[in-house]
Amino acid sequence: MGLISLPPETPRADLDLEGLLRHESVQDGIFSHKRTLVAEWYPQSGVQLTWPHEQTDWAPILGETTTTYIRLAYEIATRERLIIVTPEPDTLWDFLKSQLPHRAIANIRLVSAETNDTWARDHAFLSVVSEHTVELHDYKFNGWGDKFEAEKDNAINRALFDSGLAHGTYVNHLNFVLEGGSIETDGQGTLLTTSRCLLNPNRNPSLSRETIEASLKDWLGVEHILWLDYGHLEGDDTDAHIDTLARLCPDGKLLFVRCDNPAEECYEEFQQMEAQLRSFTNAQGQPYELIPLPWPEAVVADGERLPATYANYLVLNRAVLLPTYNQPEKDAIAIKALSRAFPGYDIVPVPCTTLLKQHGSLHCATMQYPKGVFNFTNE
Repeated sequence: MGLISLPPETPRADLDLEGLLRHESVQDGIFSHKRTLVAEWYPQSGVQLTWPHEQTDWAPILGETTTTYIRLAYEIATRERLIIVTPEPDTLWDFLKSQLPHRAIANIRLVSAETNDTWARDHAFLSVVSEHTVELHDYKFNGWGDKFEAEKDNAINRALFDSGLAHGTYVNHLNFVLEGGSIETDGQGTLLTTSRCLLNPNRNPSLSRETIEASLKDWLGVEHILWLDYGHLEGDDTDAHIDTLARLCPDGKLLFVRCDNPAEECYEEFQQMEAQLRSFTNAQGQPYELIPLPWPEAVVADGERLPATYANYLVLNRAVLLPTYNQPEKDAIAIKALSRAFPGYDIVPVPCTTLLKQHGSLHCATMQYPKGVFNFTNE
């Protein structure tokens, strides 16, 4: 495992985490001044991608997949720092330099590691922030309940940490299965998840709901867990990750996928999902302001319905990357909903139909890290 040496970068973000959390984050009203898994809209130091290659399931459509990842890399790295994990760092670095402008290249670093697949959301670190440090929690990834090989992906976090690019305290939770796409937090004590995923016997079969809940509260610094019992997209093989269904947003807002087509087989279940979401309150006992996301028209490949969802967006520093699926009218509705949930943010559409062909989308392919984590000055 190695690290590509890249051109000189601007000085890294201030790593005085105590000062950062005391002044910037509390001022922004998004950190409750205690140890906690931070919200996605917390100030970021950058994002991780894990790059597709010939040894992944992307091989039959590697060309079009690479085009999508180049677009993702551009949209991220022109705004903030980007770490890319790849088993082919020399080849990829030359390719990136031929495809991206210098302002993007200056924000990119590569980490060399063998990989099974590319879904960084589910194999990357989860970041728990306190006044004095960022804990980088390394959970076990088992290929969504042993559906797919994941041994190489499960070792990526150690490679990233050993590279020196990730600054924080390594915390080993490799005896507990947990994917980043299965949980949502507001950074103020509330965690949103689905019972269909976290309580599935293909994750942590020996543990009860009570044990899982107590562990999450202890490890992630949350006090209030909302268990969503309804909602599942056809073609989804994650066992109903929350980031395909509903997302917590700033100021007590909650975005969710609304199925408004009674002809859909899942229509009744999504009505139940919406009703349950309306019954939820946050850790402070306040109900959410629900904002619906549109139901995409069916996206089908090789006779298979794919799990298209506008809930699979990524929040950056002052921008939101929104997955789109060649449906301009639906895209426009989704953009309006995101603008309502994230006022003042740029809403950036990114075509993601190709990602659906392996049953994921934009949020699944990325993982954000809070400010203070990425150290780009160690070359």
